[in-house]
Amino acid sequence: MVGGGSAKQPKYQRIAEALKASVHSGEYRPGDRLPGENDLMDTYGVARMTARQALGVLQSEGIAEARKGAGVFVRDFRPVRRRGIQRLAADRWGAGQSIWSADIDSRELLVDHVTVTHQPAPAPVAAILGLDPDDAVCVRTRRFVLDGKPVLLSTSYLPADLVAGSPITREDTGPGGTYARLAELGAKPVHFREEIRSRMPTSTEADDLKLPAGTPVILVSRTAFTDDGRPVEVNEMTLDAASYILEYDFDA
Repeated sequence: MVGGGSAKQPKYQRIAEALKASVHSGEYRPGDRLPGENDLMDTYGVARMTARQALGVLQSEGIAEARKGAGVFVRDFRPVRRRGIQRLAADRWGAGQSIWSADIDSRELLVDHVTVTHQPAPAPVAAILGLDPDDAVCVRTRRFVLDGKPVLLSTSYLPADLVAGSPITREDTGPGGTYARLAELGAKPVHFREEIRSRMPTSTEADDLKLPAGTPVILVSRTAFTDDGRPVEVNEMTLDAASYILEYDFDA
């Protein structure tokens, strides 16, 4: 019999809750192998499909990951605590620091799959930036990999005439990144707006982020504004939901 939890819960969910409790208590630590399907069948007296569903819950929540031919293991990855306000402070990127420095401490960050192109502005982006749909934008795409794990896909759109000839049009924008370069162009961002949604990933997103089946993504759309209210960047970000804690710390 499956013990604990609500009797109204399906058996696989009650097994999953028991496994999660064992992970949170430290009985199973990062990198440890969890009981397999046969183990769960014997322990709880359930069918293989029920045991498989229970393990699938932990995988979909980012607590565990399957390794082909080896079993299911507690995920050895610390979530990113994304400090939504502190990371965008001007005294950070204005001093040449990456906005990521607020999130990762001394962890190893790699930015790959970087491309910089010019193309007509997509209609939703053109509307936000106050451009005509045929106006050109500089499009910066990149993937962020933390401790060897892809965690974020990012695409930034900036008015092409604003950034023409600047380091923003290169793969490496230099210390402080895009916002520091915009400040040098007389378009310093002083206000940001972020909109957050969640959905299941596309197949391309799942491949690029190496997501376990059933893992959702968080969509963050950020617009940067100058002091006169001009929007100068739209950044569309796709985050591995299981890799992030979104933190907003502010005064009342």
